[in-house]
Amino acid sequence: METKKFFIAVAGNIGVGKSSLVKLLCKGLGWDPFYEPVKTNPYLADFYASMDDWAFHSQIFFLIHRLKDQQAIRAHPTSVIQDRSIFEDAEIFAKNLYLQNHISKRDYGTYRALYETALDLIPKPDLVVYLQASVDTLLKRIRKRGRAYEKSIEPEYLERLNDLYEQWIQEFCLCPILTIPTDEINFVKNPEHFQIVLKKIQSRLSGVEIIELK
Repeated sequence: METKKFFIAVAGNIGVGKSSLVKLLCKGLGWDPFYEPVKTNPYLADFYASMDDWAFHSQIFFLIHRLKDQQAIRAHPTSVIQDRSIFEDAEIFAKNLYLQNHISKRDYGTYRALYETALDLIPKPDLVVYLQASVDTLLKRIRKRGRAYEKSIEPEYLERLNDLYEQWIQEFCLCPILTIPTDEINFVKNPEHFQIVLKKIQSRLSGVEIIELK
């Protein structure tokens, strides 16, 4: 019988493999997944077609969905793994859109006020697993999965997100972070790679660092 209920968030840029890892971890650990609402966001296709017009709407949708997930995670009876955290929505994607002038200063202020108010009310993860990849790797994986609304994503956009991820990881202090470089590993096709990742996560949760990912 499980003695502690864990909450893990898997973080990382577009196309890095978050959903695939969540699926494998849930199968390996017997935990329940909370997936990112990509397919259900009614603004996403419009957002990629015109970021200036739809950025704020899309980010508000994601934030509301994420807050609902946080409530469900708090009440969930077993351990869970979340595909992208609420922190990334605010500190990476919304921030990037604001810096690129796709969200106005007024709208961004409204978004931040909602986000910062919510932070005191939501459960914090026991561990953030940060999947790290170069832009070249991200583009290859995005092309391979073939989502129509992602065809217009530019390398420069992914590069800016990567920079913001690295900044966020350096500053984040609400829970431990486990960084997994993924350019040279394939935990979907290579069971050995997945076992290394799994053992790394288990050892970090137990407080014992015993496996080095190379």
